Amino acid sequence: MRRLLILAAAGGSAALLLGALGFQYIGDMPPCKLCYWQRYPHAAAVGIGVLALLIPGAILPYLGALVALTTAGIGLYHSGVELKWWEGPSTCTSGPIANLTPEQLMEQIMGAPLVRCDEVPWEMFTLSMASWNAIASLVLVAVWIAAAKSTNRV
Repeated sequence: MRRLLILAAAGGSAALLLGALGFQYIGDMPPCKLCYWQRYPHAAAVGIGVLALLIPGAILPYLGALVALTTAGIGLYHSGVELKWWEGPSTCTSGPIANLTPEQLMEQIMGAPLVRCDEVPWEMFTLSMASWNAIASLVLVAVWIAAAKSTNRV
């Protein structure tokens, strides 16, 4: 059972990564900075999954849960940026233009990234990709924890 759960959790992260790459290269939706940040824990989860299949114990599955929780947290943060609940990184969102000189405004425009974190390029059922990543990643957290607990069963 442990092996199947680890395959499901690591495979889920791999599927989410492949989906993100599909949106990027097939759907022509380049990722923003926060989108990239959400990918790194998924890549780590795939690597942890491979190691967990080779090394017994509950530590690696718990580590997998931690990295899945990390990408869920980044996804929730990104969703909040998209919904304008809070500002994202200054390199990822546009700043206010009040009281800027024309030169400062031009500098802000020229220094802005091509893809903004506070704009939603795609959504399904009113949820953005970042929101769906957070939801799916929380499910993966539960799968990782189940794998860790199945390790402890005799």
